[in-house]
Amino acid sequence: MRFLSPRTVGRLAAVLACSACAEPPTYDVVLRRGTLYDGSGGAPVVGDVALRGDSIVAMGVVAGTGTLEIDVTGLAVAPGFINMLSWATESLIEDGRSQSDLRQGVTLEVMGEGDSMGPLSDTLRADMLSQQGDITFPITWRTLRGYQDSLVARGISTNIASFIGATTVRINHVGWDDRAPTATELEAMQAEVRTAMEEGALGVGSSLIYAPAFYAKTPELVALMKAAAPYGGMYISHLRSEGARLEEAVEELITIAREAGVRAEIYHLKAAGERNWPKMNTVLARIEAARAEGLAITADIYPYTAGATGLDAAMPPWVQEGGYAAWAKRLQDPATRRKVAQEMRTPTDQWESLLLAAGSPERVVLSGFKADSLKQYTGMTLAAVAKQRGTTPEETAMDLVVKDGTRVGTIYFIIDEDNIAKELQKPWVSIGSDAGSLAPEGKFLKSSPHPRAYGSFARVLGKYTRDEKVLTLQEAVRRMSALPAGNLRLARRGMLKPGYFADVVVFDPTTIRDNATFEQPHQYASGMRHVFVNGVPVLKDGEHTGAKPGRVVLGAGAKR
Repeated sequence: MRFLSPRTVGRLAAVLACSACAEPPTYDVVLRRGTLYDGSGGAPVVGDVALRGDSIVAMGVVAGTGTLEIDVTGLAVAPGFINMLSWATESLIEDGRSQSDLRQGVTLEVMGEGDSMGPLSDTLRADMLSQQGDITFPITWRTLRGYQDSLVARGISTNIASFIGATTVRINHVGWDDRAPTATELEAMQAEVRTAMEEGALGVGSSLIYAPAFYAKTPELVALMKAAAPYGGMYISHLRSEGARLEEAVEELITIAREAGVRAEIYHLKAAGERNWPKMNTVLARIEAARAEGLAITADIYPYTAGATGLDAAMPPWVQEGGYAAWAKRLQDPATRRKVAQEMRTPTDQWESLLLAAGSPERVVLSGFKADSLKQYTGMTLAAVAKQRGTTPEETAMDLVVKDGTRVGTIYFIIDEDNIAKELQKPWVSIGSDAGSLAPEGKFLKSSPHPRAYGSFARVLGKYTRDEKVLTLQEAVRRMSALPAGNLRLARRGMLKPGYFADVVVFDPTTIRDNATFEQPHQYASGMRHVFVNGVPVLKDGEHTGAKPGRVVLGAGAKR
């Protein structure tokens, strides 16, 4: 028997060591020693997360190496956040990087509050083209899925998903008229919903304070949801009233859920206007009772005391019948103007006036104009503009709508801070920005948006979780990931779990915060370190990598 000399053994050991060094990496990415919040709401654990391709493939103590290895000691690692109410429909056309959302950890934009980007009739397509503001683009698609596919083809950094808009379907078949659809029209509307569901829509979204959505009655909405129900569709709604008839509006949503046999969610749950703030306790109790009954009722919120929409929410729906052109024409008739002005000043439960809910024109901020001649008023209150122009606030609002050619972007201070905390404490409440995903550059600087576009998710993690302790961090993460993913029935998203898509965020829980204010809204949130979308690093060390791996996320009933 021959024995190898010590020198030979040393040489063999060196060869074996070199062979081991030459082994290719086992994973594409390994995040090392992070504090893992898996989305379940359970206590975090310290460990590694390994990504390969578009999936999470290992967690815990991960052996092997990654092509990219990142030490995330002391940082939170969580599933990508889901924006339940995104208006990035046009901002992603302008800039696919989705900067303001991505820098808060948002990896999925969910669209479709009442209006969706398809399906489009010739009339609706022409109207959309005429209403474009600072961001202009050709409309080359007809279907909702066509719009989504066109975004992905252009390149987007976040994933996208959408409801089909009940308003969109109504305009396609009924127009802007204040009437019920005929039986034939309703059948066509239902057929359009079925087609969208088969193409991947999540359900039907409505926005019932605005014309022409305001004209739709409960049976029409039930019929649309019965068309979506076999595909697992959800009903999601900006309620018919968030003020004087808030409780009745919640009851309508519950009725639609029960009669159509579907899940239902309330968009941006709020009690609008100080006189209505006490109603929130009753509303929360009613939702809890419906859930105890077995109905899947949920809600989302944005964590700010102001909402943002347009001056249409300050005027009665009857004057808006027929669409913008008819509305603007009526506002130029002296008799009509006097009637509208009177109704704008008069409390009522017949329609939702956010001007009255705000309490005064000093609490109404004009945030976006199309006409260059009016951009001087951007960021000013309605009261200040009225004083400068020498007209009443009501006359000023009407004049601006006519002269701008749009409904005019508007911020209304209408929400109670204490109610926000109450809502956040409910385990069935998730988060939505109700805004585009912007950047402090280019065309985005031509308007003064609501700070929620830059801060909603970071504000929950910073102000309400770390600073005020309304939520634990593990619960805050669940509300932004697993909860909305489950509500939407999304496969393989919303959790840190092997086999799930690698939408992963890494942030510093001690520094994450929103920086945008109403006075200076174009400010990114801080504290987000890394974001991966479908396994691709899109944010690295707090800076955008330029990658655009976003995809269309399809609803459970998709046929293709």
